Amino acid sequence: MREGPDIAQVGALIGDPARANMLAALSGGRALTATELAAVGGITLQTASTHLAKLQTGGLLTQRKQGRHRYFTLADEATALLIESMMGFAASRGHLRHRPGPKEPALRKARICYDHLAGDYGVRMLDSLVATGAIDAIGEGLSVTPQGESRLQCIGIDVPGLKSSRRPLCRSCLDWSERRAHLAGSLGKALLSTFFDKGWARRTAGSRSVIFSPEGEQKFLSLFPLEA
Repeated sequence: MREGPDIAQVGALIGDPARANMLAALSGGRALTATELAAVGGITLQTASTHLAKLQTGGLLTQRKQGRHRYFTLADEATALLIESMMGFAASRGHLRHRPGPKEPALRKARICYDHLAGDYGVRMLDSLVATGAIDAIGEGLSVTPQGESRLQCIGIDVPGLKSSRRPLCRSCLDWSERRAHLAGSLGKALLSTFFDKGWARRTAGSRSVIFSPEGEQKFLSLFPLEA
């Protein structure tokens, strides 16, 4: 009998096309009902309920009740990072399920990955933070420098407060469209929330796309410059 983690079980849970579609939809951070997830998976509500029960038992999903409705979300950030990383790996190997559609340019430019910014702008933000010395990248690890703390505080990010939480401050997450890393963790969440709070960007209804206003885009690009 072999010992150690059983990745076959996790692979089997994610590998079903309907379940994979539902997990990808939930990676945007929104809570969705079984009916909504059935539509995403292209299956009946009864079949979706069976799939959701398996994903919940397997530790990939959690649910909460609000009134008569039940909402499903990814179990935690680790699950979101796993799904996004698998999407990045699949894209890098040419395993694409559809032809580019009208929504794809917006998704590739800026989108939500669980609770942080992904896409071209997400990658740009991390690249800029590293290039300007705000974040140190050592191997796969990321850490905020003292210079970075001061810089982030100027835009309202309470780095010491984030450090006191149990969640990792900085984590890299493989971006499926850019095939490079963007910033996850509590800092990634705080930055995206700041963009929304300041009115620089908004989330598109029914989509993972993040749309920056002209003024917000100008401020974002100024705040996270890249060398030519």
